[in-house]
Amino acid sequence: MNIEHEILTENLAKLDLSEMAEVFASLAEDAAARESSYTEFLSTLVDHELGARRERSIAMRTRLSGFPYLKTIEDFDFSFQPSIDKKRIKELSGLRFIASGENVVLLGPPGVGKTHLAVGLGLKAIAAGERVYFTTATGMVSSLIRAFQENKFEHRLKNYTAPSLLIIDEVGYLPLDRAGANLFFQLISKRYEKGSIILTSNKSFTEWGEVFSDTVLASAILDRLLHHASTINIKGESYRLKEKKKAGFFSREVMTPGPLDP
Repeated sequence: MNIEHEILTENLAKLDLSEMAEVFASLAEDAAARESSYTEFLSTLVDHELGARRERSIAMRTRLSGFPYLKTIEDFDFSFQPSIDKKRIKELSGLRFIASGENVVLLGPPGVGKTHLAVGLGLKAIAAGERVYFTTATGMVSSLIRAFQENKFEHRLKNYTAPSLLIIDEVGYLPLDRAGANLFFQLISKRYEKGSIILTSNKSFTEWGEVFSDTVLASAILDRLLHHASTINIKGESYRLKEKKKAGFFSREVMTPGPLDP
């Protein structure tokens, strides 16, 4: 590398154009060999820089999302859950529901892929430049209760209202007391028609009165949550238990839960 290349590489690094600095020499040689124009060479350099920045941004937002694991929509085994309309999931993957401030509710017994679908849609949103945050219902409510006790409730609430997409997992796995249910309602109200929610639950809507310890409050939550929402009811077997079923540990009657009726 000649002195001019060295100086240019150093200056690119100083300008925080790290990817350009990394690939400049090899791209310059390639451009010379192909007799590319200056514009073509510069465009290629800029494309590399923008691509690298996009990948870094996606990686950072993925780390901050709170996902319990990373599984894509493409990884989902639709053949194992034939009750799910693959075309509907593909339509949701287009993310128009986020642009419209709409919600997605995934209902079904444990192990049928609700969280996988939620994470997969969340990863699609991150790739599209959206900010996403994943939390469990009990974890979120516990966090809001602590913040309320420490007079930091409004600040903590912003953590859950700021992202373009909030994913609330496992609603109904543990019942909430009245205080927790009220804080959950405040969150839903804050995001109503302003930001999208993906929510998963193992309870049918008729059971939400028990989940939130108050049928009136549960109705108010559902009213806001479902006003602009797609509900997907998954009727099938558990992924986590299918291998045990093959090994003969469970009978089909035990393995096949009944559907959840909205």
